[in-house]
Amino acid sequence: MKRSFGPSESTYQPQQAPSNQPSIDVNAKEKELAKREGILEERERLIAQRLQSVDEKLIIIEKTRKDLVSKLEKSSSMSGEEAKKVLLENLEKELAGEMSKKIKESEDEIKFRSDEKAKQILAESMYHGVTDYISEYTTSTVKLPDEEMKGRIIGKEGRNIKAFEQSTGVDVVMDDELPDSLILSSFDPVRREIAKVSLERLMADGRIQPQRIEEIVEKTKEDIEKIMFEAGEKLCYDAGVFNLPPAVIAMLGRFKYRFSFGQNLIQHSLELVKVGSAIARELGADEGVVRMGCLLHDIGKVVTDGDEGTHVEKGVTFLKKEGIDQKVIDCVAQHHEDEPFSSVESVIVAIADGVSGGRPGARHENVQDYFKRLNDIERIATSFEGVDKAFAVQAGREVRIIVQPDRIADDELPKLVRDIGTQIQREVMVPGAVKITAVRETRAQESFLTSGS
Repeated sequence: MKRSFGPSESTYQPQQAPSNQPSIDVNAKEKELAKREGILEERERLIAQRLQSVDEKLIIIEKTRKDLVSKLEKSSSMSGEEAKKVLLENLEKELAGEMSKKIKESEDEIKFRSDEKAKQILAESMYHGVTDYISEYTTSTVKLPDEEMKGRIIGKEGRNIKAFEQSTGVDVVMDDELPDSLILSSFDPVRREIAKVSLERLMADGRIQPQRIEEIVEKTKEDIEKIMFEAGEKLCYDAGVFNLPPAVIAMLGRFKYRFSFGQNLIQHSLELVKVGSAIARELGADEGVVRMGCLLHDIGKVVTDGDEGTHVEKGVTFLKKEGIDQKVIDCVAQHHEDEPFSSVESVIVAIADGVSGGRPGARHENVQDYFKRLNDIERIATSFEGVDKAFAVQAGREVRIIVQPDRIADDELPKLVRDIGTQIQREVMVPGAVKITAVRETRAQESFLTSGS
């Protein structure tokens, strides 16, 4: 049955909202719908892209499958080794990029870790080798029992003190601020030690006169040589180096009274041995060679034979003469990079020397310059014919020369002094004037039996 609508029902008329309900915002609804439509379109686009990507991968897979089928067909006629070789070559090509990336990452990691490891090795080596140093000065002080003893040491018209200074090669200084002491000044610590011990023995003996002074000084020199040899033996034992020739041990004993840049050579060498040994163990180097290289690296500083050459050259010559292993000699020859490094052991010795000498407070540069100046002055003076001994005192401002009386006459002394002074002025930088004193002395001595003997 067909229903008919009246005029009021033919067209839809929205009902008016009650006055107490909010009206619907049509524009906001349209915007929301448009936004959702945009989202749907974006999703459809992404899905289409992914489908396209899948299709492309399917094409690649199919091509790879066909290639593998073709290779397998070819490999059917190959031997097992040939097929294995082909597969490995293909795999290597495919992984080449990944391998390069891994290698680069490994290199960066190794470099970082090697730097950290090197720092750790050096830090631990320095920690194990650290020692305390007492800066060395060029004077020694001897206490006097009373004022009378000072007068006896000086002697009549100063003859005793002059004989003492000539025999020992040191300068005796009397300071008004230290009335009960005498100061012994010399750049050579061995001379200074001999003078100090000799003076103490003279005061204990009580017989202070020129001949007795010479006897005591000579006896003290022999005793000091024994003390230095014992010091050399102890140094070798502490360093863990054994079976060295006696001449090398004796030379090492001179380290006891030798200072380089303010560092005592015994303490400096032991520190080198500790630092160098720790580095050698970490790096897997020959620890025995490093120990001997560290122990002997500065031996040229106490070698007195020959005036030419640096301490490195003197040390190398001496060690070759004593038959020391060439690997150790190379460490000595190269520790200041005078020669190119020939082994990792040589590098370690050079590093240990730098660690020991470069740390704060270890060295005083001017001390070495001072030693060199005084050594040069004495070397120049003794190079002249007829000069028996030469002693530089007063920081090099005075040179005392003892000549051989049978070779130099009295009237030849002025010319000799002038020639020595001219050469010193030409070759050595000395602050202020230099006073040169030449001594020519003849003696007659004989013993007689008395009638009552």
